[in-house]
Amino acid sequence: MLLLRLPPRHLRHEDCSRGFSMRESHSGSPAVTVAVLLLLLTLLPAHKSWAQQPAPSNPQPQSQPQPQQPADQTAPEAGGPGNDNGPIAIPKKSPNAAPPPPPPEPTVKNPPGLGNLSLRVDVPVVNVDVGVLADKTHQFIPNLKEDNFRVYEDGVPQEVVGFHQVKAPITAVLLVEFASNSWNFIYDMWNSAFAFTQQLRPDDYIAVVTYDMHTTILTDFTQNKMMIQQAVQSLQMPTWHETNEFDAIYETLDRLSRIDGRKYVILVSSGLDTFSKITLDKTLQKIKETPNVTIFTIATGGAGVMGGGGFASGRMNNITMLQAQNELQTFARMTGGMYFEPRFTAELPDDFTAINESIRNQYQLTYKPSNVKMDGTYRRIRIELVDQEGHPLKMQDEKHKPVKYDIIARDGYRAKQQVE
Repeated sequence: MLLLRLPPRHLRHEDCSRGFSMRESHSGSPAVTVAVLLLLLTLLPAHKSWAQQPAPSNPQPQSQPQPQQPADQTAPEAGGPGNDNGPIAIPKKSPNAAPPPPPPEPTVKNPPGLGNLSLRVDVPVVNVDVGVLADKTHQFIPNLKEDNFRVYEDGVPQEVVGFHQVKAPITAVLLVEFASNSWNFIYDMWNSAFAFTQQLRPDDYIAVVTYDMHTTILTDFTQNKMMIQQAVQSLQMPTWHETNEFDAIYETLDRLSRIDGRKYVILVSSGLDTFSKITLDKTLQKIKETPNVTIFTIATGGAGVMGGGGFASGRMNNITMLQAQNELQTFARMTGGMYFEPRFTAELPDDFTAINESIRNQYQLTYKPSNVKMDGTYRRIRIELVDQEGHPLKMQDEKHKPVKYDIIARDGYRAKQQVE
């Protein structure tokens, strides 16, 4: 509200002579009052409009409204609407479009300390080494075909799936008895060991092991022929009188079970066992459970059995020696080896020639057994030779005389035991 301020002189004059001025202004008051009223009527509307309207701050230009565009109602062939308004359209799939790729396989992390696990299914396969030797000359009979062999497991015919002739270097253990029981035994052992080393080839691996009351390794597997002969020459003075044959065979087979491939044991022994911790039954059980091992046995002191002499007296007699040699024959027959009982030293070269022929020349048959149970049972194997018509094979020499032959093969194997 605007106040009208009068001149100070006029206010002061009125204050000093209020009574005199009132009397004095009566003569000119109508004209002054009219002028003041007109002035107030002029100023009051302007002041009221100023009070009602606030002062503008930072005026902004008003945006002009844009005209609305019509909605796109058309659905394209392979997409949605053309602009940002309108209904949502589902794209049509092209008939020639490739299918989307499959989602990636989830990655699985093993717990700490646990490696990758794999599943392996064992399909049983049996390999049988077969030697076919002439009965008199012990020579290997070559040129046999796969159709000439018949394999039986527990009396059931088996289908042969693999056949080839093997001629490879040998891995063998020369296991000899060296005890202070008889000079004749030691003499036969020396001659047998030297005859064996003379027929070795440069690529053969041979180990020399002796036994009396304990089993001793003279030399580990080596191809050095001179080292093998020196190990045999070192056998001069025996220490113990006992001959623990079963312990020696058991320990040797246990070591050979850790070596891959076909192995051979050349056992030069009297066959006597005096103080073994392992029994004969456990030894036979170990022979059955050890795969890919063939035992060739050479009996020492055979001349004494035939002629009596010193072996019939003392602690050894003919019955004891015959029983010992029968055990040697059993070891050889169970593993597909050969048993020799030389009467004279001159027979040893021929005996070891037959061993070399049997070891280095063999037929290897492979078949899948019809009995696939993994029950750990012992299964018997029988090999037969037949002609094209299925009859037993008959052989003739150059003079058309019949030739008898021996089939050398192990008599069985032990199936794997399924672990529960």
